[in-house]
Amino acid sequence: MAKSPRIQTTQSRSGYTVRLVGAPPAPLSDFYHTLLRLSWTRTMAFVAASYLLINALFAQLYFFTDGIAHMRPGSWADAFYFSVQTMGTIGYGAMYPQTDLANLLVVLESTVSLVIVALTTGLVFAKFSRPTARLMFSESATISPMNGVPTLSFRMSNQRANLIVEAVVHVALVKTERTAEGQVFYRTYDLNLVRERVLSLSRSWTVLHVVDKTSPLYGETPESLKQKEGELVISVAGTDDTWMQHVHSSHRYGDAAILWGARHVDVVTDEKDVFTLDLTKFHDVEPSEPTADFPYPRS
Repeated sequence: MAKSPRIQTTQSRSGYTVRLVGAPPAPLSDFYHTLLRLSWTRTMAFVAASYLLINALFAQLYFFTDGIAHMRPGSWADAFYFSVQTMGTIGYGAMYPQTDLANLLVVLESTVSLVIVALTTGLVFAKFSRPTARLMFSESATISPMNGVPTLSFRMSNQRANLIVEAVVHVALVKTERTAEGQVFYRTYDLNLVRERVLSLSRSWTVLHVVDKTSPLYGETPESLKQKEGELVISVAGTDDTWMQHVHSSHRYGDAAILWGARHVDVVTDEKDVFTLDLTKFHDVEPSEPTADFPYPRS
């Protein structure tokens, strides 16, 4: 009888549900990598659950051996407390092993606790020391005339007070196409940007792509982009000037998040030598005036 293929279901950052069929199971090969990717809440919950589970296993062994002095007869709770004291090297002295088997279990648990403490310390240190970028992207990308030419734009901001130096952004358009043979093909097109590199990324950077005849977006409409399931994929990389290590971030805009006939509201004002950056308007957009070459109102 044929074995059913393994199916994994995950939720992507962009909201898609991804079903992976037939992937070989690898529960331990990337175990440490998986822990590093978990949130702090889930990581600490996993550490606490593992700690309690290991203590419960040793408590069961102590309970069956009945070799712990001053442990109340038939008290599993005392066996558990003794296990916690042993693993934590607390040693109150009220309970202690009095048989060879119980002493052997103490040696075994002490060895396990050394490994557990070392792994947990390494995991916590690695999560604290791992450099990450904390970038914010505008909720939508817009396409509106700029200098008479339709231009795609979106904003991103470094949410930390430091700088990401030599930041480089790459933008790609992914859309569904059908080959001459009738096969569905997901094609990726790189978009040429007005400026793809900035010396230092701080609080705000507007990324621009001119939709001219060389652009993969040329000739597209809101309807055609929706029909082709078009989406923008953004990747940003640079050097964190605090850690002096490479960091990166990514984002996606589905066709519904691309607003035609709209532009982002200005967030920068300069009055009386006072330079103001108003991040409360970071996601705000306003309609653009339609032109003969770009007749779209805000979608």
